[in-house]
Amino acid sequence: MFRISRRKRLAITLSTLLSVLACSPPLSLAAFAAGKTITAVMHSDLRILDPIFTPAYITRDHGYMVYDTLLATDANFDVQPQMADWKISDDRLTYTFTLRDGLNWHDGTPVTAEDCVASLKRWSKSDGMGQRLMDSAASLEATDAKTITLKLREPYGLVLQSIAKQSTLVPFMMPKRLAETPPDKQISEQIGSGPFKFVQTEFRPGVKVAYEKNAAYVPRKEPPSGTSGGKIVKVDRVEWITMPDAQTAIYALQSNEIDFVESAPVDLLPSLQKNNDIEIRTLNKDGFQTYGRMNFLLPPFDKVEIRRAALLAINQKDVLDALVGDPKNYKICGAIFICDTPLASDVGSASLVKGDGISEAKSRLAATGYDGTPVVILAPNEWMLKPQPTVVAQLLRKAGFNVDLQATDWQTVVSRRNSQKPVNEGGWNMFFTTTAASDMMNPLVNNAVNTRGKIGGWFGWPEDAKIEQLRDAYARSSLPSEQKKIAEEIQKEVYDQVIYIPLGQYVRPSAWRKSLSGVLDGPATPLFWNVDKSK
Repeated sequence: MFRISRRKRLAITLSTLLSVLACSPPLSLAAFAAGKTITAVMHSDLRILDPIFTPAYITRDHGYMVYDTLLATDANFDVQPQMADWKISDDRLTYTFTLRDGLNWHDGTPVTAEDCVASLKRWSKSDGMGQRLMDSAASLEATDAKTITLKLREPYGLVLQSIAKQSTLVPFMMPKRLAETPPDKQISEQIGSGPFKFVQTEFRPGVKVAYEKNAAYVPRKEPPSGTSGGKIVKVDRVEWITMPDAQTAIYALQSNEIDFVESAPVDLLPSLQKNNDIEIRTLNKDGFQTYGRMNFLLPPFDKVEIRRAALLAINQKDVLDALVGDPKNYKICGAIFICDTPLASDVGSASLVKGDGISEAKSRLAATGYDGTPVVILAPNEWMLKPQPTVVAQLLRKAGFNVDLQATDWQTVVSRRNSQKPVNEGGWNMFFTTTAASDMMNPLVNNAVNTRGKIGGWFGWPEDAKIEQLRDAYARSSLPSEQKKIAEEIQKEVYDQVIYIPLGQYVRPSAWRKSLSGVLDGPATPLFWNVDKSK
């Protein structure tokens, strides 16, 4: 990391903050009197606001500010009531959910069961666990204003876990008029029932996002745990400020110009550790898996032999060294369902883990008759997302690939990866992302092993009947030993067909000023309820 002078750092920081003010509407007297405001720099800019339209974590984080969920998962990964309680019939074929009192949308209208049914149906068309749930459903309907009834064709053991999903994609509840929007189109308003309200008039993509406390929100009585319990808002506003440069964000934190940095770079931690006013903590103890995804619809990666050559060229260590740096904070791991879990396996991962496949990749690629078709790799410029495509592009070039590394911002990647069009019409060949370990730990939550193809599949759209049969068998199994065997068969097929490329695991610390208290741990962090700020 190059060093810049204190004067220049101050100029950069002030320039960033002035740009925020310049793009914001004039502050009213009410805003000046608003009281406590948390100013945070998140891992990415926010541009896409619909949390069902995209699995991007920044949009999920936005979702937790604005929306609420029927059920939630606590810190022990147990399902808890949130907007609703539930009952299960003796034959386990009927689930009845009853909305609690005091639920209203931000526009003042009451939350109804019809709203929630429409929300669940929209979510289930895009999410892997939602798809499996609805495959087992006979009906889902509102039987009165506060009652949602789900009837199954056969018992399915993951009903509650599906509806209580903590992360991508979260089944957030929204008004029926919004939930009836097709899942491949974005909703037109940000009206939820959650603890914060989105301030539309202050939304400046690439600059600032603002949220105000929802004074009408009625929290649960239980203490907060995971994404469950009482979502008590203790501040008046939360503002997310965009600072793509990590060093600028860290300097702003140290100089008390911002309160919170979601992802603190490991190489800058020593300077933060010397500051007694800063707290550093890893909120997601399970960490993240970073990985690459190819587009199966377009050449050259529509051919499995070329995908296999690319896999041989890539290794995890080079990526993790560039992304994380300190081996204490990363793990070389070929397990697609996360190392040190019941489903961990190393089958098929040898070249990624050992990093010795370049020579074989060259010969394999030459044997395919590869004609030099450019590999368009989407390369976001945010610092936590930039190293992976940069490193992989160089490795692929060494193996003989013609690589077109296209620099952009992460939100453009999030939008562009939806395209199934040819490259010259906005398509792509490869992108990289990072997902919380809790979202990868089994074949149902791991969207990267969703192989339903162009309709219902995940970005890249591989179609693999064998994997889908195995995922269905996993969903029906209740024996851990059988589930492990199925998971290993899925992993074997994933590597054989190069469904996706795991690039290892890592943890990333967050940092905040000690004027903040009540920051919660968990895989879906950061969460801004329960957080207070001393003046």
